[in-house]
This record gives sequence, structure tokens and C-alpha cells, in this order.
Amino acid sequence: MNKSLRNYLFNPLLDTNPITLQMLGICSALAVTTSMQTALTMSIAVTVVMVVASGIISWIRNHIPPSVRLIIQITIIASLVIVIDQVLQAWFFDISRVLSIFVGLIVSNCLVLGRAEGFAMQNPIGPSLLDALGNGLGYSLILMIVAFIRELFGFGTLFGYSVLPTTDTGGWFQPLGLMQMAPSAFFIIGLLIWAIRSFKVTQVEPTTISKIEHVDLAKT
Repeated sequence: MNKSLRNYLFNPLLDTNPITLQMLGICSALAVTTSMQTALTMSIAVTVVMVVASGIISWIRNHIPPSVRLIIQITIIASLVIVIDQVLQAWFFDISRVLSIFVGLIVSNCLVLGRAEGFAMQNPIGPSLLDALGNGLGYSLILMIVAFIRELFGFGTLFGYSVLPTTDTGGWFQPLGLMQMAPSAFFIIGLLIWAIRSFKVTQVEPTTISKIEHVDLAKT
């Protein structure tokens, strides 16, 4: 695999992560990260939909009229989401019930549509598949990190198995109520963004003052 193809696959893990840099897909990060099991299921569902949709759209991109391209893209994505939802209901009903409407909302996930419109419509099928897979893995990485922290400190479990013995079972750990609520995901994602941008300063946006100073210096 040449360097450019590797970049499509690995850059979204950290350098261009869809959540921490592009701020896409945050709604699901808030909703389904109370446990690692639901976060993993959502991650797989989003990644599969994104990869297959990008592959199909890239394959037929030269035959899609520009005036209806978004309608066709949404139709393809919605069809794949319906298939995923039916599979979950058939074989993983308990998880499907927990995820509730959030699987259906993959249709409106700006990350999935963004990669289809922004990349798959302009690139061959190979790079499109790698780009979609890389962004899916980057999205999944953040979801799993957030879910790990929330489930461990909110319930004392990982994938439903007890790790920290809680006080209600005679243990020593008192679960943190904040970690069981959606706002905790905001705090965790915010800390992740701070940590990544402290390490990779190129991701830090210039402040308004810096922009003004840059413009003034350019004029002089």
C-alpha cells in the first residue's frame, strides 16, 4: 500500500479525526456511550454503512446527475441503515432496543453523508473505501474511549462485566452519577480534544486576534 492510500486509512485516527477535529458525529457519542457494548455496536454499524455507501456512490458517481446527487446518496445510505437495523432486531434484539432510534439516525449522520459527498463523489472506489474505513475507525476509536471511561466510572463495569466492585454489591467503589448522564461525554470529548491539540499543535485554530495580526502584518 503506497503512502497516499495509507494516509486515507490512518490519518482519520488522529490527524483528521472526524469527532475531535471535524466535530462530526458528536450526537451519537453523547447518546450511546454509556456502555462499551452499545458503543461498539454503533461503531460497527456506522463504519459498515459508511464503507458500503462510499463504495457504491464512488462506483456509480459518473452516472449520478448533479441535480439529484444528494437524494441518491441519502437513498443509498437509508437503504443500508434499514438493513443494519433489521439485522440488529433479528439477531441482537436487546442491543437494538437499547440503541432505539439512534441506528435510524445514522441516515442523518453528517459524517456518513459528508464522506459520501465530499470524497466518494470525486474519487475512485479504492481510495473511497479506504477513506470511509479510516473515518469509521477514527469515529469508533473516540466512541470506545468515551464509552470505556463512562462505563468504568459510571457503573464499575466493562462490556457489562464487573471491574470495580461497587458499594451496592458490598464493594468499595461508588459509581459517579455524572458519568451516567450525556453531559459527561461532552467533558470527556473536550478533554480528548485538548489532549490531542496539546500534542499536535497544528490542529489548533488561530484565534481571531492572531488572524487580525496576520492580516495587518501581510498588509505592511
